Amino acid sequence: MLERIQQFFHSLTSDHYRHELQPDDPRIAVAALCMQVMEADGKIKESEKKRLRSLMKEQYKLDSGQLDQLLRASEEAESAAVDYYRFTSDLKKHLDNDQRLELIGILWDIVYADGERSEMEDHVIWRIADLLGVSARERIQKRQEAAARLGEGHVVEDDAD
Repeated sequence: MLERIQQFFHSLTSDHYRHELQPDDPRIAVAALCMQVMEADGKIKESEKKRLRSLMKEQYKLDSGQLDQLLRASEEAESAAVDYYRFTSDLKKHLDNDQRLELIGILWDIVYADGERSEMEDHVIWRIADLLGVSARERIQKRQEAAARLGEGHVVEDDAD
């Protein structure tokens, strides 16, 4: 799993890897979407925060100060956004189809970081996936893969979008 996530983040920034954040930096959009997924159920758990920090720090090779800067920029962008479109439209410019699928998988990993999955989290990922052009079948597959990685004993087939 770690290798898969590393490849995603490397491919996201390989053409323009930099530590300085620019307003159109795709890392901000990725982190902001992760935050929106974390907030969807009305409670941000410490395990979700730790998972997000770990992913961003390791994959972008950020020190603590740079990580804090990225997360602050993401929080500001996320709180100013009226919908998911702002982030998904930016990411559609930077990501190919495989990378979009990988992002959906990462969002599911954030959902399952606390061991729970809520209807609201499902809805947020459904909207994000739809805006990224990821099909319902692919979204469900990524959810099932995330659940399996975390050892969840059952896979729910309840997506009737």
